[in-house]
Amino acid sequence: MKILIVEDEQRVAKYLQKGLKMQGYSVDVRYSGDEGYDLASDDDYDLLILDWMLPEMSGVEICKNLRKDKINTPILILTAKSEIDDKVDGLDAGADDYLAKPFEFVELLARVRALLRRKEKPISANYKIADLTIDPNTYQVQRNGQNIQLSRQEFALLEYLARNPGRLFSKEELLEKVWSYDSDALPNTVQVYIGYLRNKIDRNFPDSKPLIQTVRGFGYKLQA
Repeated sequence: MKILIVEDEQRVAKYLQKGLKMQGYSVDVRYSGDEGYDLASDDDYDLLILDWMLPEMSGVEICKNLRKDKINTPILILTAKSEIDDKVDGLDAGADDYLAKPFEFVELLARVRALLRRKEKPISANYKIADLTIDPNTYQVQRNGQNIQLSRQEFALLEYLARNPGRLFSKEELLEKVWSYDSDALPNTVQVYIGYLRNKIDRNFPDSKPLIQTVRGFGYKLQA
């Protein structure tokens, strides 16, 4: 699952990013409203966490603009404002939930899980490609009824490919979509992880048709 945090306090943003990544989420961070809005408009995030007070464009303005653009990604607003009228303003702007600062990380995590459960596309919905089944709720992967053990990053890459079956992605696209923007990963890192997945998903099942396909010079796709 992929989350975007838009928070101008870098200490807070990095703290949240680290904590959510430890829970297995892929997390991007932006520090200004304009950058946050641009990224939220162009990408397929599962959840947005927006600070209310941001440079250039406030979190509430981002929320209003996204809803006007018919983007229904769940939104959690973070703010030091705690008056009832402020909460109403945030929710009326299209936010799904509201958390006043300061807060405990465990409470934020509970709200994140609740918002992800309420998505139009339930996180419990499985992806099935031929005899490969991926459960994003339990992180369980099976092929031909056999469990496959994946690392968190391997699972994130496989899940993203499964969400877009048959679509061809370059290394650069996968790096941007699956890895956090400030990670040390390089395009060759994608090639390495594709190799890990191919060993576990395809080569361990010689009687089944390979699913991870390479189009030389262009990239990778997952296709039956």
